[in-house]
Amino acid sequence: MPRSTLVAIGNFDGVHVGHQAVIRAAASEARERGLLPFVLTFHPHPAQVLGRGGLPILTTIARKTELICRIDPDLRVVVEPFTHELAAMSPEEFVRELLIEALGARVVIIGQNFRFGHNRAGSIETLQALGAELGFDARAEQLAGDDKGTYSSTRARELLEAGDLAVLERVLGRPHALGGTVVEGQKRGRTLGFPTANLSGIAEALPPHGVYAVLVDLLDESTGRAQVLGRGVANLGVRPTLGAGASFEVHVFDIDQDLYGRTLRVHLVERLREERRFSDVTALAAQIARDGERAREVIAGRSPAPGAEGAWY
Repeated sequence: MPRSTLVAIGNFDGVHVGHQAVIRAAASEARERGLLPFVLTFHPHPAQVLGRGGLPILTTIARKTELICRIDPDLRVVVEPFTHELAAMSPEEFVRELLIEALGARVVIIGQNFRFGHNRAGSIETLQALGAELGFDARAEQLAGDDKGTYSSTRARELLEAGDLAVLERVLGRPHALGGTVVEGQKRGRTLGFPTANLSGIAEALPPHGVYAVLVDLLDESTGRAQVLGRGVANLGVRPTLGAGASFEVHVFDIDQDLYGRTLRVHLVERLREERRFSDVTALAAQIARDGERAREVIAGRSPAPGAEGAWY
């Protein structure tokens, strides 16, 4: 059994500002009480495993872990595989085997809506009753919010779906990002004077089709670390003027670099316009140039976030 711990439990998708406040306070409390601060999360999402429909994720498990660890250097993230066997545990088995025997919990913190155990039978009252029996403290934390409501992953997804990136950034504490691998495309952007990197394998929830001002990080596959690549403009959609099909393509300003096979993280700062069909490629090229100028204006004042270790966010 590890040294006594404080365990904050949740899915923490998006690691939004409400999550951040809870996790930061948990780490601070753990230090005050001489406990190791653990964050327990699950992968894949329980809804996906239990057939309740997979939610579009805001953060991959690797990105989620990265963002949590940035909150406090003492934090340790435990990613528990969510399986049918885990779902079948009774609340008492979940607590005894996972929280006590595996993690050595002396304090357990959950969100007010967190349920655990078979058929989601376990609640905060269950947890507190087991804590009184087994020797740990348990409480549910209320997430922070603003005058529009609580900060939540559900709210973040709704804002993303609506294309409201400004409010979404306030909820997440950073722009929403999409990650993917650069693959070879049809190279039509190059013929228009705007070479693009076409991203494949994007796992995160997508915004509405349109043109976006973006900030782009380049991921080092050997270390998993990200570094600033540049500013740019991106198009998500079906490219109706060219009849080129669905894609997410990014033009990074002022670089000439072979990115094929590399992994990019693209932070969506502002939706500039919806995607639309133009009369011909000349009209399209002229609009792309205007989009680029507007994107430069939108993101001119952006600097890499403190604590992002050389990445934008």
